[in-house]
Amino acid sequence: MQTNYAFILLLMLFCTSQVQAQQLCNFGARAAGMGGAAVTLQDVWALGNNPAGMAFLEHPTAGVYVENRFGESAFTTVALQAVYPTQQYGTYGLSFSRFGDALFNQQHAGFGVAHKLGQFSLGAKADVWQVAVEGYGSQKAVAISVGGMGEIIPDLYFGAFAYNLNQAKLASFEDERLPTIMKAGLSYRPTARLMLAAETEKNIDHKADFKAGVAYELLKEKFILRTGISTLTSSLTFGAGFRARQLQVDYAFGSTTPIGISHHLSVSYSLQR
Repeated sequence: MQTNYAFILLLMLFCTSQVQAQQLCNFGARAAGMGGAAVTLQDVWALGNNPAGMAFLEHPTAGVYVENRFGESAFTTVALQAVYPTQQYGTYGLSFSRFGDALFNQQHAGFGVAHKLGQFSLGAKADVWQVAVEGYGSQKAVAISVGGMGEIIPDLYFGAFAYNLNQAKLASFEDERLPTIMKAGLSYRPTARLMLAAETEKNIDHKADFKAGVAYELLKEKFILRTGISTLTSSLTFGAGFRARQLQVDYAFGSTTPIGISHHLSVSYSLQR
């Protein structure tokens, strides 16, 4: 087990930089099922994926998200997010997450705000991150992020998000910083039941990642099937979602070559006012 742990850790650190980005600004099984193409999605998880998207929510919503990668408990993420829209003063959100185990873990608390201007919205978020390594202590950093989203023409949305614009520093040794990530993309609904999404994500220290996803409502507003791809990690994902009144449950799984399978589960609940 220790050999597997070390092997996976090395692959994560040196071969799959997208995994690190996933822990910072990609949340929710809906997004995971679409290959991570989430920069235009408008749900509670927009607080982490692109805070501008939460401005489109009409009701207070809270959700919990659990993700496991490669069948190792050390690579488990648990996240909580809540969004509260107001009629005049914008939309506000709180987020919390934890990844890792006693040997290595990172956790965050974040606050976001978004405001809608007609068919467009702007959002910003501040995250306080703590990264801890057993035997070496912990470091904290604050990441500032901004995003925008808008409906260009009917049913065609554009989104852009810049994470950690301030290039927050974790340690002076080797100038260790949180990743700075830029992403932009489009989504289109050719029919009421079908959604197509594509985006490009760029960690400024690594190669760009192209992500694309498809969602189809097999039962209108009740049961949704999803699939997606990510080129940087050579991953293929599948997922499904179920809605029942204010409750939404989403699940996704994906294969990342050459490491293994990941599982994603999120549950959210909307309070009708």
